[in-house]
Amino acid sequence: MTQFRPCIDLHQGQVKQIVGGSLNDQGAQTNFVSQYDAEYYASLYRQHNLTGGHVIALGPGNKEQALKALAAWPDGLQFGGGVNNTNAAEFLQAGASHVIVTSYLFDGGQFSWDKLAKIKTETGADRLILDLSCRRTGSGWNIATDRWQTVTEMQVNAATLAELSQHCAEFLIHAADVEGLQSGIDEELVKLLGEACPIPVTYAGGARSLDDLKLVDRLSGGKVDLTIGSALDIFGGSGVTLEQCIAWNNR
Repeated sequence: MTQFRPCIDLHQGQVKQIVGGSLNDQGAQTNFVSQYDAEYYASLYRQHNLTGGHVIALGPGNKEQALKALAAWPDGLQFGGGVNNTNAAEFLQAGASHVIVTSYLFDGGQFSWDKLAKIKTETGADRLILDLSCRRTGSGWNIATDRWQTVTEMQVNAATLAELSQHCAEFLIHAADVEGLQSGIDEELVKLLGEACPIPVTYAGGARSLDDLKLVDRLSGGKVDLTIGSALDIFGGSGVTLEQCIAWNNR
């Protein structure tokens, strides 16, 4: 059964919602900047027992906020953003239930099995989440790294999902082309994930209302969870309230 999964996106030391595809060294197109810090949101999610949410550091300058969120709910949140084999253990010890990795696993657009083995030594497969965030290409979807600016040669398809699922606990997949736009989810991608993912998977990108939770549930046969960001009332959105998402999870 599809669940709502919460998020805390950190950019330049603040909780924000951005347009995913716009992120670069200069900044990003921003939908919302919160007056509250990451600890506030972590405590809010803990209060409502919203599990499996992720804290994502978008670029440098976010570590202090990330650690505050993890401390506010030990083992209640996953952490991603610049995670590699040298710092993964630190975030797990700081309270992350899992760490999320993407860019570290690629060298020049090529997937590195050697690097995967190195980080698994630190985390074990059971506390590792592979972020297979992707962009649509002529042949389907390809994993995008380096803040979604570099499209790699690795496709998100049934074969990739089956192979990588043996090395991690979950997948997190942002559809970078629609991330932050509130223009609707990538229905074909959600359908593929529902059919082909042998392990838990969370989809993010484009969700704008409670109807999108129903849609993801239907398209994926209840196998794909959904993150809603910019459309959510706690992030300045008007499409759906946190209260509605909590009620959905408790139904």
